[in-house]
Amino acid sequence: MGLLSPEQFQFFNSQGYLVIESFASDDEIESMVKRMEQLVDEFDPSSTPSIFSTKNQQQLTDNYFFESVDRVSFFFEEKAFRDDGNLKQPKQLSLNKVGHALNEIEPAFKKFSSSDKISSLMHSLGYKRPVIMQSMYIFKQPGIGGEVVPHQDNSFLYTEPQTCTGLWLALEDATILNGCLWAIPGSHKNGLVRRFVRDEDGVKFDRPSPSYDKKDFVPIEVKAGSLVVIHGDLIHQSFENQSPKSRHAYSLHVVDTVGCKWAPENWIRRKVEPEPLFVS
Repeated sequence: MGLLSPEQFQFFNSQGYLVIESFASDDEIESMVKRMEQLVDEFDPSSTPSIFSTKNQQQLTDNYFFESVDRVSFFFEEKAFRDDGNLKQPKQLSLNKVGHALNEIEPAFKKFSSSDKISSLMHSLGYKRPVIMQSMYIFKQPGIGGEVVPHQDNSFLYTEPQTCTGLWLALEDATILNGCLWAIPGSHKNGLVRRFVRDEDGVKFDRPSPSYDKKDFVPIEVKAGSLVVIHGDLIHQSFENQSPKSRHAYSLHVVDTVGCKWAPENWIRRKVEPEPLFVS
């Protein structure tokens, strides 16, 4: 059975996003948050000075980023370091995200990502053989949690025809103060603006970003456990976290593998295709 009601399906199609409250249980959230705490505790920051930024992606992308497609890799906030290269504060408060294969490697994340409710949701959205192409734990640290500029997920995970859907699970309450998602409702109907492509020189966007009017965006404030379903062409962003509270989230990006083709110039180049969530 598909998970979405006709009203939810219609809202998603018209607005380009949908909030499903209480999608994850308290136990699911706790198991993912606790496991991430362990992973971060075990992580040696001196081994990987990789910074994740959506503003200066080209300069900061390195092999560590490319190789993270089938690993659990750690990425710091731009503002985490002093001029001398040392962290300003503990590593637990300095990371931007961990990715991009938590759903394949870590049992707590795998259990949620391959759950029946995720499969039911993708089935109700019309997917035939969906695969999770990337998974990320996003920290949005208090005070330094960086801005994510307006973007569309299909830019980064392009199939022909386009099939990317983002699944953004709030592990903590997400508010305007701590950097919740913002979106332009209905913007998915205008199609894909630009692509993020990889070549022998690295990665780059194939054209500049349009400028957007801030008043067109609406905040998507949600409680912990809520899932935000995001159409691949929806324009969305988040602002810096200027509050004393973090805004942890677990994000999945799903594409279909039937009736469409993964673009070879995407940044993700996997040696082995991920296991499908289901085949229908």
